[in-house]
Amino acid sequence: MAMNRRRFVKAAGLAGAGAIAMPYILPSGRLFAASGEQLAPHVVYVLFAGGVRQQESVLQRYLDDSQGLPWAGNIMYNMLDGAPPENKIVYGTDQGNGAAGGTPIPRILNQTLQQQGTLFREVSSQSNGHYGGLNNLLQGSTVTTQGLKQKPVNPTIFEYLRRHGGYSATETWFVGNGIGNSVPLLNYSEHPDYGSQYGANFFAPSITFGNLGFEHLSDAKVYHPENELDPIYQMKYFLDQSFSNVGTGLETLGNTEDEKQMIKAFMKDTYTKVTQNLIPMPPVADSGDARTIGFACEVMQAFKPALTVVNLNGVDGCHSDFTGYLRALHRADHAVGHLWNHIQTQIPEMASNTIIIASPECGRNLNHNPIKDINDWYAYDHSDQNSSRVFTMMAGPNVPQGLVVGGEDNPIGLTSDNVLTIAQILGIKQEVQAAGYVQGGSMSLFDRI
Repeated sequence: MAMNRRRFVKAAGLAGAGAIAMPYILPSGRLFAASGEQLAPHVVYVLFAGGVRQQESVLQRYLDDSQGLPWAGNIMYNMLDGAPPENKIVYGTDQGNGAAGGTPIPRILNQTLQQQGTLFREVSSQSNGHYGGLNNLLQGSTVTTQGLKQKPVNPTIFEYLRRHGGYSATETWFVGNGIGNSVPLLNYSEHPDYGSQYGANFFAPSITFGNLGFEHLSDAKVYHPENELDPIYQMKYFLDQSFSNVGTGLETLGNTEDEKQMIKAFMKDTYTKVTQNLIPMPPVADSGDARTIGFACEVMQAFKPALTVVNLNGVDGCHSDFTGYLRALHRADHAVGHLWNHIQTQIPEMASNTIIIASPECGRNLNHNPIKDINDWYAYDHSDQNSSRVFTMMAGPNVPQGLVVGGEDNPIGLTSDNVLTIAQILGIKQEVQAAGYVQGGSMSLFDRI
């Protein structure tokens, strides 16, 4: 039955960490068997970085296009083929020579994801804004009535998988990079035929395992309602802040008893690992995106989900800080390289049978805004036609290796294709198409190949 936030907070104060650390823990149970043949049993879907300009990513122009400086090169060399810039290095770390960003982060993957899979060089995003773009990546459609801080209107890929593929809540995870804005709303839609009972577990590690999370959740303490009112109210405030964007309150919570115990054990074990510095973080974990990836690795290690969605947004600082944007883009590539390497080397159940897909939700403008950063470099927003230009890449079993599809003069693909692509990988493409909510003209990327 439904539980509103007040009742949830009361229960949380009495029950401790096992009951409250996961905002969305939903019923499991298989309703239908998938009709199609799977291409792989696991998908990792990276919502890549928060608005990535084509010129600095697949086109590898570095400072040549953006700042009028004659230095080009590839700063995403775990994901993309291409030599790095030789001059004006500002995107790395301070290690080595003491210059700000003067030491690029060493690559992790022996083979780039481009070499291991297929790159769609020029894909059309269906939105030039973050929230619309994220919704499109997860719904496979653009809805003109979709407002900021509103639940998706059409079903998400999580709901399709759970309703039509019979996956449980612990087989579908959305690892967010925080609880600000609308990110926590994207794990299920308001659609009457789908909704919370088919949603994914949402997990914001920066909150759950941040300072307040440790203070209020990690000890699983049971507070006395008469003698310890102050810590109870502190916990209530923390939860109110954490769930402020949920809207009408927390819908039905619950898993099978086995799943509840799995999640409780996961939370307890993860708190211990955090204190012992044992979370599998990327080698350079000095950004929020990198830390989000580290906890995503922990989720996959524990649950081996069919679908793990990871949201990154560090490059959104490009609105006012182009130097910071370059560093964040370099770190996002580093984090994705670590993610893929961790799957292949540390999670035997997912190694060699997982497909990774990565797409930015939108691009950035062709022309700069008037803001200059510490290097006197201009910043970029996202509102023009260039903002609809993005890329998509995928790698893993049954994905053609070393294939490049499309280009600047030959755009191929839509960001809405990714939902049908995941549906095909996990065997429910026919059901998703029959539901009729995916944007017209969308295709599985395998069909575009």
